[in-house]
Amino acid sequence: MLLTGFHVLPEFRGGGLGRALVQAVAKDLTRRGVRAIEAFGDASPSEVENDAMGHTCVVPADFLTAVGFKTVRPHPKWPRLRLELRSAISWKADVEAALERLLGQVTVSTVAPAPQPSTAGA
Repeated sequence: MLLTGFHVLPEFRGGGLGRALVQAVAKDLTRRGVRAIEAFGDASPSEVENDAMGHTCVVPADFLTAVGFKTVRPHPKWPRLRLELRSAISWKADVEAALERLLGQVTVSTVAPAPQPSTAGA
């Protein structure tokens, strides 16, 4: 899947909204069976390239690497980055799944009938 761009208004930057958007996209695409997201990043964003409203059409490479993307094709201006969705699954989800399996086993074993005392020799 190719991420072509997105924009967070300046007054909402720095609070984790961009990271939350990437995580939501990753979660949705993982459910759809997509294995990775790729994007071209802007390695040196500048105000000169922004439009009249301050938008740039390419996501800064620094942001992409900060949210987990890895550079797969270096370039001085437009590197190609990739986020493997399997590695993007949070440890929290892994722990929750492990706990569910563990609790499922504990529940099954506590429901099993207790062993009866042996009557041999009585």
